[in-house]
Amino acid sequence: MYRAALNAGLILTLCNLPRNASLGLAAVSHVEVVFLFHLARESEIATGSRHPRHRLDWPKVGIFAQRGKNRPNRIGVAICRLLSVENLFRERAGLNAIDGTPVLDIKPHMREFAARGDTRQPEWVDELMGGYWENCRIVLPAGLFEC
Repeated sequence: MYRAALNAGLILTLCNLPRNASLGLAAVSHVEVVFLFHLARESEIATGSRHPRHRLDWPKVGIFAQRGKNRPNRIGVAICRLLSVENLFRERAGLNAIDGTPVLDIKPHMREFAARGDTRQPEWVDELMGGYWENCRIVLPAGLFEC
């Protein structure tokens, strides 16, 4: 398992994996990071429907129609721009995780696995995500993590 720590920067340490596990990763521009919402409380896990962010002006939708942290499996996924790969350190932009977030896997993002054709999403998502990635800059030990 990988482990992310964001106190002074983002550090991924590899357990029981050789250093060459990241060989070739620098050839891609983006990675998919699979992580665990480890601070989601059992009592707050949603298995049915709810208003996203508890906003009553947004429609009630099922947990699988939103990206909230209180999911039944507590697994999150983010596509991040890969800034560099250096031994066990990965620099990337666009990861919305917090201190100590367990990173379960890192996969190269490939166009062939992305959405094919036009995509759509509800208007409330546009409102929720407006400005979501602004002002996200965290200094890393080996560089800069920026959104």
